[in-house]
Amino acid sequence: MSKIAFVYPGQGTQFVGMGKELYENNVKAKELFDKIFSSLDINLKEVMFEGPEDLLKRTDYTQPAIVSLSLVLTELLKEKGIKADYVAGHSVGEFAAFGGAGYLSVEDAVKLVAARGRIMKDVAEKVNGSMAAVLGMDAEKIKEVLKTVDGVVEAVNFNEPNQTVIAGEKTAIDAACVALKEAGAKRALSLAVSGPFHSSLMKEAGEKLKDEAQNYTFNIGDIKIVANTTAEFLETDTEVKDEIYKQSFGPVKWVDTINKLKSLGVTKIYEIGPGKVLAGLIKKIDKEIEVENIETL
Repeated sequence: MSKIAFVYPGQGTQFVGMGKELYENNVKAKELFDKIFSSLDINLKEVMFEGPEDLLKRTDYTQPAIVSLSLVLTELLKEKGIKADYVAGHSVGEFAAFGGAGYLSVEDAVKLVAARGRIMKDVAEKVNGSMAAVLGMDAEKIKEVLKTVDGVVEAVNFNEPNQTVIAGEKTAIDAACVALKEAGAKRALSLAVSGPFHSSLMKEAGEKLKDEAQNYTFNIGDIKIVANTTAEFLETDTEVKDEIYKQSFGPVKWVDTINKLKSLGVTKIYEIGPGKVLAGLIKKIDKEIEVENIETL
């Protein structure tokens, strides 16, 4: 029996106007969005629908914006009778997965991710770090090269076999890009992000998120979540809270996640949320899996 998975995108997929068409043309979507917007202490509606882009790009707006749209789309998909056997999310998308699997209500998932965005913005501003994408080099080789670079720089997002993202101190990232190109990487390019997400420099964010997660009870149901940091199932409330803690300064094992879903019999994946980034990565990990994008009405 073939299985279905829902996957949710991470930061960088946001755009001004996201969700507006849904809000204005679907009664259920408007109702859900209004519940979400009224539960937050930021004006997410205006920033999502009208901008400015600079504000939407700020981590404390980006994260709840992406998760909100992803979860409203999920509810509409469920109304059409499409259900997931498994869910996973890339980085902040994992918080959409908590809502998509029913471990949290839609509003609670967005409230939790809004707190994550706020915490990560505050910590990122203190640590002066950045990230870079490395193309055309095996992840194990990248790790070897990084050992030769001074300062904090780590391989953090294992996106597809030929694309790994590194994060760390700005000076170490610059030095690593040079060293990686010299060692044979096709490209090593800095990313326009506001912090060294998923690196050890973000551990303080993990500690604060651990405290924040204690305010929630996760209702583990039949739909299983494949975790970013382990590519294994989250089976208990304790395991979910541990993942929330570790994920902010731990890796996104996306290649392993997709391979795990394939091994479970998944033949179709719905990428739910803004953009088609994950579809591109999935095709490079496994060409046989069918991917459908759900981002508009």
